[in-house]
Amino acid sequence: MKISVRFDPFKAFAMLNDVIIFFENLNSLDKFIWIVTCLTIFWVAEGIYPLFKFSYNKWKHSKVNFVLLGTTMLINVLFGIATAGIFAWSKTNEFGLFYLVDLPVWAELIFAVMMLDLIAQYLVHVLLHKVKFMWRFHMVHHSDTAVDVTTGTRHHPGDFIIRELFALIAILIFGMPIAFYLIYRILTVFFTYLTHANMELPIWIDKAISAVFISPNIHKFHHHFVRPWTDTNFGNIFSIWDRLFGTFVYSDPHKIQYGLDVTDADKSDELEYQLKLPFNKNIKTDY
Repeated sequence: MKISVRFDPFKAFAMLNDVIIFFENLNSLDKFIWIVTCLTIFWVAEGIYPLFKFSYNKWKHSKVNFVLLGTTMLINVLFGIATAGIFAWSKTNEFGLFYLVDLPVWAELIFAVMMLDLIAQYLVHVLLHKVKFMWRFHMVHHSDTAVDVTTGTRHHPGDFIIRELFALIAILIFGMPIAFYLIYRILTVFFTYLTHANMELPIWIDKAISAVFISPNIHKFHHHFVRPWTDTNFGNIFSIWDRLFGTFVYSDPHKIQYGLDVTDADKSDELEYQLKLPFNKNIKTDY
């Protein structure tokens, strides 16, 4: 029996349009549920297939990271108001590169996600390592000596504000629909928790993922406690930026040692120490 499968472009377009409408109507509760779902899935997965067997109290370790998740969500709400304003202004004034080109919706969506990943993830991440005052805020993320799924939530408020400013810049440049931005944010949450999870995948699977995307192993090298690995693998969703700009590295993940050589490893889980870290003049850094 011969089975004939015919691609219906009109049906595909309608489905994509439904997806876009769905994301346009996402609310804060939906996003929170997605965060909790991703956290839970990778929390369980790293317990079953751990990359490193940490001798730590996981809940105590998670406490500081969850508090920082709370500050991140608060900042997200405040920036959400600014973001909505920019989207409204851009649409009213037809400002942005998307108003200068006429591409299929699917192509615009892919391009938008890629450009957001380039500007609001890769570019700002490089600057967070290279600009001294930015690095001092970003040190909090790298000071975690037991990287697991909750480390993905570990951002000093100053660090996250810088990241959000770059996201606003990307939105303003391209003038993209708000649904494209929300799809990007949903993907960002997924990849953030996937790549930080203390989870071991078979090397062949991890390397296959890394051909296009950031895999768990790729990001672990970025959390090595000294350079040069600390200054590699800056991407969040796509690995192509690291490959294109010469910052990609892949080696044996079991050689990785987490934390920073300039911070107090014993205070990795102390909230007060972490919040004051950017302003601690006793910490000397080359950046």
